[in-house]
Amino acid sequence: MARRIDGKAIAASLRAALSVRVAGLAYRPGLAVILVGKDPASSVYVRSKDRAAREVGIAAHSLNLPVDTSEAALLAEIAALNADPAIDGILVQLPLPGQIRAQAVIAAIHPTKDVDGFHPLNVARLANGEVGLVPCTPQGVMKLLAATGITLEGARAVVLGRSAIVGRPMAALLLAANATVTIAHSRTSDLPGECRRADILVAAMGRAEMVRGGWIAPGATVIDVGINRLADGRLVGDVAFAEAALVAGAITPVPGGVGPMTIACLLENTVVAAEARRENENREN
Repeated sequence: MARRIDGKAIAASLRAALSVRVAGLAYRPGLAVILVGKDPASSVYVRSKDRAAREVGIAAHSLNLPVDTSEAALLAEIAALNADPAIDGILVQLPLPGQIRAQAVIAAIHPTKDVDGFHPLNVARLANGEVGLVPCTPQGVMKLLAATGITLEGARAVVLGRSAIVGRPMAALLLAANATVTIAHSRTSDLPGECRRADILVAAMGRAEMVRGGWIAPGATVIDVGINRLADGRLVGDVAFAEAALVAGAITPVPGGVGPMTIACLLENTVVAAEARRENENREN
């Protein structure tokens, strides 16, 4: 039976360390979260982020805009937050209403305040192996692997999914850790066969329980990024957990695996952004 990777416990440890780090600062980092509309799932996420930020000592600012907010109005709000010295991190909750282009919004956030790690400059820095703000979910996965003692150097890693939010940055981080990385997706030939070659399998396809136990190599580490709600209300990942746990060496549950790490890494990005901004200001003065 696979070892269960407890993302809740690892995230709690990271938040505790951040609380100590924030308490030692001469200023209070500020995080602004913008929600456009009243999507129930997005509203839950925003409240969770707000609560977690306050718990570690970050000043959380939530801005809820009407669903019919124009793109120009949202960009004006972002411009004001970019110029606000009390704000170190800006996050716009996705998805956005149809009248607003997500890429225009992401590009409008100043790269030094882009705590989601989605700005084109931060994406380029990650691809080039340079220092920058890294997307929270892939960063959380790396911390889970580190805390679990998984050896990445020389390991064969397969990332299921090629999204700009998870799949591609996940592959870049694994590659930087000297893993041999394959990105597989819905058009990959023999998807189960590709998965069976993995020492580390990261599933981020957004398809409920798509990865079956027979897709997994004995002893492999399985990181399930997916979160899907079934008709009966249950939350499940992209991996059929019960089957996979009989084969894998270690596996994350859903919920309680990657999800808590995403929020913890958002908080860490906010603290990193705050520290970097103050260092730059000190050098300039």
